[in-house]
Amino acid sequence: MCATHNKEKGQLSLFDFRIKLRLEEFFAGSDRLTLRDLLQYLKKTNELDAFGDPVAVTVRDLEVVVESPNVKLKAPLCTCPTTGWRYFYATLPASLIDSDDDESDQLGLQPRYLIFEKVFDLFRHFQAHPVLQPSIGRVVGSRIRLFDGQHKAAALLWNGRRALECKVYLDEADLRLLNQTNIAAHDKYAQTRFFSSVMVLKLGSQFGADFAAYRDIEEEATKSEAGFMKWLKSHDTLQTAGQLNERFRSFLYNAVLQDGDNKLARLVSAGNRSTDDHPITLDMLSKSIFASFLLREPTEESLTAKDYKRSQEVANVVALFNMLDELGFHAWNAKLGSANDQQRALTRMLRSKSMMAWAELLRDAICAKLDIHDSDEKACCFYRDLDDAQLKQVKKVVNRLISWKRWVSPTGDEIDRVLSDNKSEVKQWLKAHGLTTGFLLGAAE
Repeated sequence: MCATHNKEKGQLSLFDFRIKLRLEEFFAGSDRLTLRDLLQYLKKTNELDAFGDPVAVTVRDLEVVVESPNVKLKAPLCTCPTTGWRYFYATLPASLIDSDDDESDQLGLQPRYLIFEKVFDLFRHFQAHPVLQPSIGRVVGSRIRLFDGQHKAAALLWNGRRALECKVYLDEADLRLLNQTNIAAHDKYAQTRFFSSVMVLKLGSQFGADFAAYRDIEEEATKSEAGFMKWLKSHDTLQTAGQLNERFRSFLYNAVLQDGDNKLARLVSAGNRSTDDHPITLDMLSKSIFASFLLREPTEESLTAKDYKRSQEVANVVALFNMLDELGFHAWNAKLGSANDQQRALTRMLRSKSMMAWAELLRDAICAKLDIHDSDEKACCFYRDLDDAQLKQVKKVVNRLISWKRWVSPTGDEIDRVLSDNKSEVKQWLKAHGLTTGFLLGAAE
């Protein structure tokens, strides 16, 4: 073993260290990997012959029979006393298992991505400890797909297990209720909570599917976002008004973050914490740019009326993201550290309280540049058509923000201490030191 790997190995056994290196290789390609990606990886490396094989599942009296071209097994039929859904427990070979990811034609129930540390910790844990609970899945057409316990399944696969204990619901289970139960299990009642951005993707996608269904119903002549929320409350009695509003906001955030033209989205973390490669978290965005530039309440306008501007608003926010990227954040490189003037400036701009403060100043300046002065109009400043000339004016304001000289002041400057204060104090300090609405509009510091 070379000196470098011998040092990295530490107290790990040789077997554990080899698996850790392979896990690092597996996770190097993306931070948004699921159990399906691992199954594909193991098949590609010839450690797994197959996965996700089609099955025929039949119920005979009180017994479930699962058959594939190479496997046949039987299990007792169970029934949930609350919902009446039928399910079975079985130890399934990996060849029959897939991950319940989103497909092009349907939503999946897999609620989050694999976490490197959790997989490796469970991999070591299961070398000496039993598995207390099975992974949970459902029959989808002719496939068995797991949506709960993917970290457990991944850890067991890395330990060489090729058969996993599973609880599987038959395809009569109500998809909406099963999804809501799974989201609650991984959020409110979780040992390992949802990554916030993953929650946005999941809730936003689910909400979008409901929104599409609402648009297609014919009995309502006039449809609006507010009307949809009322309709949803009457059809989804399991969710509180607060939870439904959270889904609405997630839908809006998702529309911006998943837009194919959004260049800044590459810097948004899949987790609750920022990283060197992904310095922006959803929490930061929701309290800064989204709070300042998105109308986050359902509108009353008819979805077919000219006054309904939601798609224009999303396009305007994406344009703002791209301006920030083009004028500064395209150069983000955490490896350069604080010795680099540009990196030092970008790091300061992405401090949480800093971002919240300058987003409000930016909104005020943009509203002034666009001649938006009414307080109600300022609350929805991007909920409108903006032509190229207006977007050029917005870009000038963004450029002034990024070019403010205090961002590049030497390490140890007072700004580094101030940016740890609360938002109001940070905002007051920024204004007192020249980052004012007037400056953003073109005045000298």
